Amino acid sequence: MASGRRTRPDIAFTRQRLAVFIDGCFWHCCPEHGRSPTTNTGYWSPKLARNVERDKLQTEALVADGWVVLRIWEHVGVEAAFREIADEVSRLRDGVAAHGGSVAN
Repeated sequence: MASGRRTRPDIAFTRQRLAVFIDGCFWHCCPEHGRSPTTNTGYWSPKLARNVERDKLQTEALVADGWVVLRIWEHVGVEAAFREIADEVSRLRDGVAAHGGSVAN
């Protein structure tokens, strides 16, 4: 899907070329709610860092292939996430990309 890099967005709107990822606060190191592991840090810290790096590489590859990437943190809530996704789909369908790349809320 993205420059030879395997990507798996949580939701893909192929006509609008919109890839949506719902990122968990712990698993993707949310700056607001993410926390550093207190046990088995030798395992968890590198794993979480790899998740963040993979997210960055996937976003860059998708954007390079002409996709808009929308990343939504789990703490945003279902209604706000739905509204944000629907707004972006509408903008892209109308030919007006508001974000032009990646958004992390």
